[in-house]
Amino acid sequence: MNEADTKLHSELTIGEYFDNVVATSPDHEFIVYPDRALRWTYREFDERVTNLAKGLLEIGVGPHDHVGVWARNVPDWLTLAFATAKIGAVLVTVNPVYKSHELAYVMKQSDMKAIAIIDRFRDVDYVEIIRELVPEAATQQRGRLDSKEFPQLKSLIYMGPEKHRGFYSMPELLLLGEHGDDAAYAEARKGLSCDDVINMQYTSGTTGFPKGVMLTSRNILNNGFFIGERQKFTSADRVCLPVPYFHCFGIVLGVLAVLTHGATIIGVEQFDPLLVLAAVQKERATALYGVPTMFIAELDHPMFDMFDLTSLRTGIMAGSPCPIETMKQVIERMHASEMTIAYGLTEASPVFTQTTVDDDLVHKCETVGTKHPLVEVRVVDPETGEDCPPNVPGELLTRGYHVMKGYYKNPEATAAAIDEDGWLHSGDLGTVDEDGYYRITGRIKDMIIRGGENIYPREIEEFLYTMPGVKDVQVVGVPDPKYGEVVGAFIKRFDGSTISESDVQEFTRARLARYKCPKYVFFVDEFPQTASGKIQKYKLREMAAEMVGVKDVKVFASEAPEG
Repeated sequence: MNEADTKLHSELTIGEYFDNVVATSPDHEFIVYPDRALRWTYREFDERVTNLAKGLLEIGVGPHDHVGVWARNVPDWLTLAFATAKIGAVLVTVNPVYKSHELAYVMKQSDMKAIAIIDRFRDVDYVEIIRELVPEAATQQRGRLDSKEFPQLKSLIYMGPEKHRGFYSMPELLLLGEHGDDAAYAEARKGLSCDDVINMQYTSGTTGFPKGVMLTSRNILNNGFFIGERQKFTSADRVCLPVPYFHCFGIVLGVLAVLTHGATIIGVEQFDPLLVLAAVQKERATALYGVPTMFIAELDHPMFDMFDLTSLRTGIMAGSPCPIETMKQVIERMHASEMTIAYGLTEASPVFTQTTVDDDLVHKCETVGTKHPLVEVRVVDPETGEDCPPNVPGELLTRGYHVMKGYYKNPEATAAAIDEDGWLHSGDLGTVDEDGYYRITGRIKDMIIRGGENIYPREIEEFLYTMPGVKDVQVVGVPDPKYGEVVGAFIKRFDGSTISESDVQEFTRARLARYKCPKYVFFVDEFPQTASGKIQKYKLREMAAEMVGVKDVKVFASEAPEG
């Protein structure tokens, strides 16, 4: 048995682990932002991280304090992540598309002591929102806020050189740290454990309010390692990350998989297919991450053929099912012959099944691979709790080092998610075959029940991908007075395609059982997505209900938006 199958890769904190990599490979490039002409070796980045860590201590942020970060993928997002890790503070990641109501909830629920922000993202003015939420910052001493609405909040940080009243700027904190107290820094690092909470991400839940998932160094550092192992990462790999850092896809699958293999991050501040293609070519990226819609956008870009992508070897496609045709093109046109598929959820740090670089096309597309080392996975009947036979759908459960510590200040929700035996209930339906490959058939709540017949959207989506003219498709249940639910298909057409609702219905009726055929077909230009690129099916259900004139459609609150 491989050593990786018998023990965890690390029992260090992220700060300790980072120190070791810096000592081993100080001059190896760690972070590159091609469009900024920014390059940091492990040593150069460590100097910035250490100064910021000491600067945070100088303004009163210490071990176990909660520090929010509300920003797109700017380079200092990562500086803050490693600085908080070094002194044992908890990084609370905030969705960059949140607006004031959502931000206020997370700031209060997470007990943030400080929050670091950029100027804006898309149509959201971050500085203005903070001004509205924390008006006291305009008149009170920095670092000593006394906010009526946010009693725990003491400091505001602007992640740039500009000066904003009431905020510390990043250059100020770095300068404070450069001249800070080394003894205080050493003291803050004493006694930190890999089982301390180091990262908190907010994910939607059955209450309708986001829940803070508490993750430890032990959780996410080891998960990052095993994710990188499935891609056969080495220090020579250069990983292009256009996925958001605030989400596990960016910070664990990306940053920590890179760190645990001494590799290099190629950062992209926000997804733009042209910037991604340019970054891959310029930096000779060996790996590329994204959700299927990102890969589709890159492949469909009119300038795609101008770029040399022959350096690509592997990467991860995750977040939603991968159409077979998309994977074929990624392998053939993007040269990523060893692309992998990963599956999991934030509460599981997040990945617990993944394909390997050696899996064939069928397994890459139709499965989410086999279970990771050192984790247990079960497929159980949701009604009885009994294990399902091979190829019979049930709920996926997992147990092991990767399961979250719990939801912050929410023991009831924690108990509902993790049973007495330590099994985390995913809420996803799937199967496992005789060879140990898992398939996801949908979320339990995504399953369409039409007159007593269970319908799995994934099956219909994969079928509709075979229809000429269909570029992308999402299938949801639409409320129906007779059957309870019927099938609705949201379709994005290829440019120039003129397929109609009747064309789609005729195509499916000739090839699928009638109860699986879409009663409704809606043509759209885009699907509603979270900031991390996941399709928001609950919004599609709302849209469908409105378009067919059905009121009071029940929306499952656990699918509340990430952003």
